[in-house]
Amino acid sequence: MIKPQTQVPPLSLPTLDGEQWTLNASKPSHFTFLFFYRGYHCPICKNYLRSIERKLDELAELGIAAVAISSDSHERAQKSKDEWGIDRLPMAYGLTIEEARTWGLYVSKAINPGEPELFSEPGLFVVRPDGTLFAASIQTMPFTRPAIQELLTGFSYIVKHGYPARGEA
Repeated sequence: MIKPQTQVPPLSLPTLDGEQWTLNASKPSHFTFLFFYRGYHCPICKNYLRSIERKLDELAELGIAAVAISSDSHERAQKSKDEWGIDRLPMAYGLTIEEARTWGLYVSKAINPGEPELFSEPGLFVVRPDGTLFAASIQTMPFTRPAIQELLTGFSYIVKHGYPARGEA
């Protein structure tokens, strides 16, 4: 488990826009939100990422960058982007199962046709520009993710009042 106020593991992945996304190069004013999602096979991920897509401007106004990350192949990630209508949210792909486990993500085996043999379950990591963890929310299944509007409300307060990371003890 990664504790708040400690360094997160390094992470660098290709994105669908042809760039290499690297966490330590992400330098927003306040935070980077890493939205780990299950992959193309997940309809709940579709709705979740679309809700984030709609709130990117509000996140940016708070000094927060966002990226969606999966263990999908380029082809599957591209299908997600195209079919789900994700135009602006950066989508990184190719997360290895070992990397997912390093981040503390749960890993599942396929139970339905069309699912990868192994894939990570959802997680949200909030990382400061210095690479330390501020907050995390990790799920064992596709349900119970933090709603983007609740995140916006909470992080608006955090940014305005300088609220500290919690859970480090």
